[in-house]
Order: sequence, then C-alpha cells, then structure tokens
Amino acid sequence: MTPQLTTVLAAETGGINGVALTVLIVLFLLVTVAGFMASRFKRAESLESLDEWGLGGRSFGTWITWFLLGGDLYTAYTFVAVPAAMFATGAVAGFFAVPYTIILYPIIFIFMARLWSVSHRHGYVTTADFVRGRYDDRTLSLAVAVTGFVATMPYIALQLVGIQAVLEVAGLGGGDNIVAKDAPLFIAFALLAAYTYSSGLRAPAVIAFVKDILIYLVIIVAIIYLPGQVGGWEAIFGAAEDKMNANNEAAVEAGLNPTSSFVPGSGAFWAYATLALGSAMALFMYPHSITASLSSNSRNTVRRNAAILPAYSFVLGLLALLGWVAIAAGTQPIGLDGEANAQLVIPQLFEDMFPAWFAGVAFAAIAIGALVPAAIMSIAAANTFSRNIYKEWLKKDATPAQEAKVSKLMSLLVKAFALVFVLTLDKQNAINFQLLGGIWMMQTFPVIVFSLFTRWFHRYALLVGWAAGMVYGTIEAYQVVNPVTGKHFGGSLALIPGMEKMGYIAVTAFVINVVLAVVLTAILNALKVSNGKDETIPFDYFADADDPRVQKDLAEHSTHDEAYGDPDDIPGNAPAR
Repeated sequence: MTPQLTTVLAAETGGINGVALTVLIVLFLLVTVAGFMASRFKRAESLESLDEWGLGGRSFGTWITWFLLGGDLYTAYTFVAVPAAMFATGAVAGFFAVPYTIILYPIIFIFMARLWSVSHRHGYVTTADFVRGRYDDRTLSLAVAVTGFVATMPYIALQLVGIQAVLEVAGLGGGDNIVAKDAPLFIAFALLAAYTYSSGLRAPAVIAFVKDILIYLVIIVAIIYLPGQVGGWEAIFGAAEDKMNANNEAAVEAGLNPTSSFVPGSGAFWAYATLALGSAMALFMYPHSITASLSSNSRNTVRRNAAILPAYSFVLGLLALLGWVAIAAGTQPIGLDGEANAQLVIPQLFEDMFPAWFAGVAFAAIAIGALVPAAIMSIAAANTFSRNIYKEWLKKDATPAQEAKVSKLMSLLVKAFALVFVLTLDKQNAINFQLLGGIWMMQTFPVIVFSLFTRWFHRYALLVGWAAGMVYGTIEAYQVVNPVTGKHFGGSLALIPGMEKMGYIAVTAFVINVVLAVVLTAILNALKVSNGKDETIPFDYFADADDPRVQKDLAEHSTHDEAYGDPDDIPGNAPAR
C-alpha cells in the first residue's frame, strides 16, 4: 500500500486506521486472556508469597527466562526511542544502545550466577535483601532499596510513551475530551493491573512469548522489505548522512553546538564509550532485571541466558537502522496536535509503508512490548517495597502472606502513579527522570557487585560512596539544560572533570563513588571499625538448585511458609560464621 493511499484511507475514516486498530485490539485482547490464565502456568499451591507471586516460584527454565528477560530489557520505549534517536540526531544518541547491550552480557555472566546462588540459598528476593544479609546493615540495604524503587517509577511511566505513540499514529488520543482522549490508555493499564495482581510474574512470562515473536517477525520483515522500497542501503545511509550534516549546519547558524552525527567523530568517542559502558553496568542493577533473573530455576540457566540474549542485540541493531530507513522514506512523524514528534517515527513508518493489517501487527508488537516490562517493573518495585521497607522498617513480624498482599497492592499503586505521571506531566519529564534513574542505579553497582566477590569494602564506606555518587550525579544532570526547551535535566552527558571531554555523568559519579569507598574502607579497616555480620558463607555463591546442601537447607525450613535459609526467617541477622 502506498503512503498516499494510506493517507487517503486515514482521512476517509476520520484519521483512524480502522484495520490496523482492529488487529491491534484483537492481539491485545489475546495477550490479556493469556495474562489472566497465566496463574495456571507452572501452577503453585498458593501465590501468597513473594517467591511464588513475585518470582514465579523460581521455576523458569532457559527459554522462559530468555523470553522474560528479553521482554523485560528490550522495552516498548526501547523500540520507540532508539530508532527515534537515530532519526533525529544519529549514532551517538541512538546506536550506543547496541554496543551497550553487547557489553552487558559478559558482565552479567560473571556476577549474576553468584547472586542467583546466594539468593537461592537464603531466599533473597531483592538485591537489598542480599546487602542486608552480607553486612547486617539496615541503612545500606535501605539505600539500595530506595534507589531501585525510585529509579524504576519513571521507567514504568515511559512504557506508556510507547503505547501512546502507537495509539496516536493509529488515530486515537486526539480531541479535547480528556476521558475520550485517554480512555484507551486507561483500559490498557487497568487490564495490565488486573492480570498482574492475579497472576504475578507468571503473567509477563507468558505474554513475553507473544511479544517477542511479534517483535522478531515485524523487524525481520521490515529489514528485508523496506530497503528495496527506498532505494537500497546506499540511499538510506546517504540520506541519513545528509540529514545529520544539515542538522549540524542549522545548529551552528542558530548559535548552538552541533549534536547530530552520522559516524561519531573523535570528539564524541568518550561520550559514546561511556554511555555504552555506563548503561551496561546500570541496567542489571534495576530491580526488574534482578527479578527476571532470580525467577530462573538454576545458576546455569542464568549463564545460558547471558550467552543467548545477544540475539536481541542483533535485532536491536536492525531496529536502530529503521530510524535511518525512515529518513530515506521521507517519513513525517507528526502528532495529532500538529507538532513534529520523533517518537512516532517507527509507528508512522509502518503505517506509511505496509498494508494496514501488518501495520496493526507492528502496533501490537510495540503496545504488547510495553505490557511485559511494565508488569515486571511494577512487580519488582512492589517486591522491593514489601520486603525492604514494609517488612524491614514498618512491620518486622509480617508473614509471607502479608508481604505478598502488600506487594500486590503496591504494584497497583506503582502503575497508577505511572499513569498519572504521564497523563498530567510533560512526557519529557518522564524521559529526563529515566535518564536520571540510570545515573542513580549505577551508584549501587559497588554495593551489590563488589560485595558478591569480597567483604573488603566497609559498609560505611560503601554508603558514603553511594551518597556522593548520587549527589554528584543528580547535580550534574540538573545542570544539563536542553538548548531547545531551556529545561533542566536536559540530558545525561557533561564534561568529565580534568579531561574536558563529554562523557556519561553516571560513569564520572561512579568513579567518585569507588574512589571514596576505597579510601574510606582503608581508613575504617585500619581503625578496626566493625563491618557488620555476614550471614553468607563462600559455598553460598556457588550453590545450584540440585546441590544436596541446598536441598537439605530447604528441607530444614520446609515448615516455614517461605524459606530464607536462616532460623528466624529474617535476612541479615544471622551470627557471624
């Protein structure tokens, strides 16, 4: 179907692409039914514990975990924002996501299996649980928990941006009536909240199968079909280079710094490299990444997934190039308000270049792609609140059933907050806060990852380093002003002190964090200041599901509703061993 014919059909239906919208609704309803039926998937006697509701019984095998992690890490916003960044400003802003997801997997191959083992042995549900057990320090554990909880909130809100983009291109979301305008979004998230509440982590695990199959189908078809329709790859790269050069010339004429790049020049090397490295280090610090990993049934499942997840990076690279395909195709991402919006470029490209039914499949892939990470993120944030704030600080004698109930209710509140955030505030605020969230999450890396390998670092030094990194990163991010809007938190790049090169703020903050932690640790250890009690032992970091000692440990605690691995079911207060 030609772009002209698509435009005519859209105009004749009042701006609504009826066929595409119908396909979107049918597929959306299909995954909704699957979400409600997911409670029967790997059925448990009861979902009234965080192990079952929040971690799927820690029972997912290699392929389920692969789909779940893929659905969790490669979000709807990723599939909207990466090609949008390529379309708008080029390689530094967009394509860095590809190398960072490649760097990511060797990192998690090294540390995630250790975290899985110690969590399996002691019943940890969150990284804050592990920190509590490793150092017997409530404050350090709270710092990790609050950082993860707060950083996840705007990430959930951003999933709505992907759904909004699809609905807007499909012709919904316009008009002055706020109820009619936002009703589709309300319905989508009401259904999401309902089946997440009833089925827990099993719901996104089942839906992830549909989401990932649709994503693979849509992108592979697009990358094969579209280049031939716009003159081939030579024409695509030529059009992209011309646009980036034109953007930079316009910026210079306006007295602004050029920010577009076809191939990053030497001045952008540090920005590109630090964005890739910092993003890779921060991603698996997020609660939702940890939740999806801990739901697997063995440490080898985690390692196998670290080996096969790069398949998603390949697809992400193809998706990023679609942003440049849209340039060659002359795609005009104009919202219903008449304003240009690069976030609409991929949905608009599919509506322009494909038959309406296939555009509907693409819309569904993006919309369903929002449901999986939003569900996992809300569950992970709720688990963090229930275990590390509610149980640890508000109700120490909470039973596993009470924890699960609080977590379910909090998952609803988290989704409601995300919905209100997007509907009442400029969506740019959600994007800016998500960038800030990445800076924050990287500051928990020393506390979590370093502690998986050593207790040399002192708990107070880690806390001071975390606080310094958080303060520095937040202030630096605030001082980045968007040259177009004039608003603060306008980006995540700033000058690296002492180098005068642009770099990712999170990496600079991380270096400050680690230097302080090392120096203060040396001082505190020399002064023989107590470093708390460690309830873990070296074996815990290598334990696997079928290890006899783990089976014995679980059997000894089978009388409890939920096994923690220590006698009173409270992580972090076991005597030193």
